[in-house]
Amino acid sequence: MFKKSSKSVQLNIFTSPKTLFSGNSLKMYEDEHAWHNQFRNQVTMRVDENLFLPLYCEDNGTPNASVRVLIAMMVLKEAEGLSDQKIFENCRFNLLVRSALGLHNADDPLPTESTYYLFRKRIQDYAKKNNENLFETAFAQITKDQCAEFEVSGKRIRMDSKLLGSNIAWLSRYELIHETLRLFYIQAKQSGKLDQATQDRLDELLKLEGNIVVYTCSSEEVKSRLQELGELIYKILPLFSPSLGVYYQTLHRVFNEQYRVDEKKIVVAREKEEISAKSVQSPHDTDCHYRNKDDQKVKGYSVNITESCDDDNPLNLIGRVDVRNASTSDVAFFQDDIKKAQEVFPDKIEAAHADGAYHSPDNQQFCKDNQINLYLHAIQGGKGRYQFNFSEDGKLSIFDTIDNKIVEYLNVICKNDIEKWRIKTEKGYRYFTQKDIDGYLIRKQIEETPIETLQFRNNVEATIFQLAYHYPNAKSRYRGEIKHQMWANIRCLWVNFVRILKYIKQLCQRTLFFAKYAIKSLLSVLYFAIKSLLTAILQNNLSSSENTQFSLA
Repeated sequence: MFKKSSKSVQLNIFTSPKTLFSGNSLKMYEDEHAWHNQFRNQVTMRVDENLFLPLYCEDNGTPNASVRVLIAMMVLKEAEGLSDQKIFENCRFNLLVRSALGLHNADDPLPTESTYYLFRKRIQDYAKKNNENLFETAFAQITKDQCAEFEVSGKRIRMDSKLLGSNIAWLSRYELIHETLRLFYIQAKQSGKLDQATQDRLDELLKLEGNIVVYTCSSEEVKSRLQELGELIYKILPLFSPSLGVYYQTLHRVFNEQYRVDEKKIVVAREKEEISAKSVQSPHDTDCHYRNKDDQKVKGYSVNITESCDDDNPLNLIGRVDVRNASTSDVAFFQDDIKKAQEVFPDKIEAAHADGAYHSPDNQQFCKDNQINLYLHAIQGGKGRYQFNFSEDGKLSIFDTIDNKIVEYLNVICKNDIEKWRIKTEKGYRYFTQKDIDGYLIRKQIEETPIETLQFRNNVEATIFQLAYHYPNAKSRYRGEIKHQMWANIRCLWVNFVRILKYIKQLCQRTLFFAKYAIKSLLSVLYFAIKSLLTAILQNNLSSSENTQFSLA
């Protein structure tokens, strides 16, 4: 049964840390700017528990543990990259951590490990069923409240992406098929639908692990085994239905991706070139894809971050973090993430900073339609030979930078009513499309953009670094897109909190400095006023000789 946790806690005279501490210890514990007190205010208490109401029964069963505490525990876990065992140890015995969770008394109950894991599982199951990750919703709600309190407008934003590997082993083609079939066979063997001969052959082929087979057999033997596995899979798949579970669905998908059946009903292994990067990379994580980006080979996911970079506010917050499979290009993130970030930031987005990987005609048009100035650092492709310019009357001129002259052209209409411009070269004719012209104009715009404007994007790379700080080898602890999305939102909550904590301390230091300066100035004015008053009084009441002596003194 769902039950909201109370924000106010009754302090116990015997178990409250305030009764145990004294002196500087008590002062540090009660300091409102200390990290544990700020974390409780900026993260723990900002969680809207009603968002998680669909995970529980409304009127039946035992009341749930505090959702607010469970989420705060996950954020603190990812803050330091702790294990589950270590975070529970800290939450039980570290008084500062307990204070951050809102557990002010030493005997306030902490959710158990089983409750913690069940809560995460419920979020995953709900995301699969309803296509909504409640952690994304909670992150947006918390960040929106933070933006409103600290006046983070979000008029100017920047974005960048990072590839992150899933927590899976790198499998060769044979290992992938071998492991997928092994997992399915464990279930299928108990059904009694396989004949004895098939079972004996599968037992023989699968008795060794896939990596051992690859290392101990020759390439021809591996190729022969690969073919035999395909024939066995083709034989046993029709005996079962998808209702058997996820391993059947995975095996069915792997078979279609790795094999094909010709006209004679013969199973043939596909050529490597036929296999898509979107194919299954591991039966333990069927969501991840393969990607080779700038010689960085990853089997996992792409994480895209959108954050504010306002001109008049030193505090920048992450407004959106998006996780998709690794084969997703940066172009595909752009429009969706700007729309989602706009729901978090209070003001309309007016400028966006990104690198050239986000450039596409559709994204350019999206920015024009939404009155957003898009600032790119570069666009893909080399600088062209020809320059394009339009006169005031809209007439196009084409300039050859090598021959240093204006080139004559002919305007032609091709198939599908596509307009092109044709020029004559030494080797024949060359055609230019509107896309070529737009690319040149964008590249020219980038060259003319002041360096101060382009530098707005630079710090987003530091944000990317902080996001994956505990994964220097670019490989996470998790499997599955939903778990990676949860991790990214949790980690960004912590990054935003650290920025807010530093911002608050800077404001306090600045206020303290001006307060000291104001007091010093006031004392100086008061000193000279008193001195002038005393001088006037003494001069009026002393004799002339005494005045002379007083002056000499």
